[in-house]
Parts: sequence; C-alpha cells; structure tokens
Amino acid sequence: MRIGNGWDVHRLVAGRTLIVGGVTIPSEKGETGHSDGDVLTHAIIDALLGAVAQGDIGSHFPDTDPEFKDADSLTLLARVMQEDLRTYQIINIDTTVILQRPKLREYVAAIRESLSHVLHVEVSCISVKAKTAEGILGELGSGDAIVAQATVLISEKSC
Repeated sequence: MRIGNGWDVHRLVAGRTLIVGGVTIPSEKGETGHSDGDVLTHAIIDALLGAVAQGDIGSHFPDTDPEFKDADSLTLLARVMQEDLRTYQIINIDTTVILQRPKLREYVAAIRESLSHVLHVEVSCISVKAKTAEGILGELGSGDAIVAQATVLISEKSC
C-alpha cells in the first residue's frame, strides 16, 4: 500500500468559472490558472502522483505548455490514472475544500460522483468535506481564494 498527499490553492477572480471536482459551481468568481483551475482535482492529481513517487502536477502538465491552456482537469486526472497508476487501485480518497463562498454543501454529492467516474472507484470511497475559512486567513477568508487538500491510499492491483 502507498499513501499520497496533495494540496492546491488558486485565487478567485471575476470572469472565470468556478469548478470543483469537475462540477461547475454557480459563483461570481472562478479560479485563476493555466488550466481550468479546478483545485480539488489538482490536489487529487498531486496526491496520486506523490503516492507513486512520480512528481507533481506541474512536472506532468507544466503551465508553460500551451497544450494545457484551459485544459479540463478531469481529463488530466484521467491521463494520470492511465499512465501513472495503471498497476494500482485506489482504496480511498479523503479531501477537504476550503472556500468562503459560495457554500459547497449542496454540491458535494455531485462532486463525489464526478470524481468516481474518472477514478473508477465507488462513490463511497471518496470523501469530500467543504469548509469555510470563518472569515479569517486573508484572501481565503475574504472569498478571494480557494484551497483543496487530498490524501489517497492506493495498493497494487492483484491481477
């Protein structure tokens, strides 16, 4: 068995779409980023790559490469699953998203479902917790940033 940890943060700005775990969330602001900015998917990618000691999202999908400009992060996640985790299976994933607003509680089920399709695991193996910054912590507390953390447990496929 192997464990991996991932973390990502993005500023929130007007004129961008807010995407969390592949789900579009109605919001006045969305994530900045070279790709679609989906912090939760990015954190999961980093956790998976860390579990197999294959670097991080930036080493696989550099923000200097025009191929990944505005890329769908779920597509990047699927690529990691096919190329870097083909001999592993996911046991479970535990994640936390910290966002002042909008509240994510009503979207958690859709986020888990979205991720389960790409990761090829049961929804029951994916935890998504939505938190706020309680109005503190600078840009995060003022609603101008979003953070995601992910921890994954994987094991080698038996056959």
